[in-house]
Amino acid sequence: MRVEALAVARKEVRQTLRDKRTLVVLVIAPLLQLTVLGFAVNLEVEGLPTVIVDADRTAASRDFAADLTAGELFEVVERSPVAADGVAALVAGEAEVALVLPRGFARAELAGRPAPVQVLTDGSNANHAIVARNAVEAFALQRGLQRLRERGAVPTMGRPDVRPRVLYNPTLDSRVYFVPGVAATLLLVVTFIVTAMGLAREKEAGTLEQVLVTPLPPSALVVGKTLPYAVVGMLDLGLVVTAGAAIFDVPLRGSLFLLAFAGALYLLTTLGLGLLVATLAKNQQQAFMAAFFIILPMVLLSGFMSPVPNMPEWLQYATLLDPVRHFVEILRGVLLKAAGWADLAPQLVALGGMGVLVFLLSARALSRKLA
Repeated sequence: MRVEALAVARKEVRQTLRDKRTLVVLVIAPLLQLTVLGFAVNLEVEGLPTVIVDADRTAASRDFAADLTAGELFEVVERSPVAADGVAALVAGEAEVALVLPRGFARAELAGRPAPVQVLTDGSNANHAIVARNAVEAFALQRGLQRLRERGAVPTMGRPDVRPRVLYNPTLDSRVYFVPGVAATLLLVVTFIVTAMGLAREKEAGTLEQVLVTPLPPSALVVGKTLPYAVVGMLDLGLVVTAGAAIFDVPLRGSLFLLAFAGALYLLTTLGLGLLVATLAKNQQQAFMAAFFIILPMVLLSGFMSPVPNMPEWLQYATLLDPVRHFVEILRGVLLKAAGWADLAPQLVALGGMGVLVFLLSARALSRKLA
């Protein structure tokens, strides 16, 4: 069986090398996509267009607005003494935040009374709205405590001294968290679609029938068809991990051997799925549509963008059948946390079991075609 599989693999390599478009998809496209998506996927909130509505027009109100917008979170695009202007800017999409300081703001601060401040946010982007609201509330609380301490109304002793320590990603850079998910998604798309489309193309051209009439066992045909793409997939894994470290400063804290082993199990599943889809599809169009409808839910359920614990409980159980979820957890565990074999044993077992099952189904489907 080994000789037959190698013969099919050599034939597949020669065919792939002749198709320059396939080479681009296999090697160059993952690097370009990782770079573009790595920069595009960024949850850091900065530069929110902000309108300052200062109806009080006092030194205290100006200081409040200046101190609040001194950082990088808020970017002042307009100032006005009329509250309606802030609402109009939000409605027109010219601003995402309107800070309203009403008349009597300074008088209330000087008298030690609560000084009213209104924050209007554009809730169409819920993340931006929540971050803006929390930032204003935290700033107002800190400013109020500072004013009370200046008056001696709050003792300076006995206050909690909170010193947070962030593990694994001290700078809280969202790209460090998302780039491993991008890598897993790219490997899925490249290996799944290329395998499915390649076999479907052979079916349309009639060359697959010539192979099927030979005395090749189904297992040899499966191994031969997937072996070249498995090698390219491992190469792509090394490239995207290296690019992630070089471009986005993603750390490499764990065992690269463990990462390579997990990558092989992951590719076993993705290549097997591509081969199975191509075996069942009648042409390239059917193979592409089937691959699209399979890839989309796999990515959405992987925890790449939305954390799995945030999903409904019944859907969390469904994610256990998603190989992308397990590989994303392995990538993040190895790269960010230096996780070991024992830490990632459940994910490795899940990937191995799914890979073996998918390959058995692929071999059985091919056996039926040979019959």
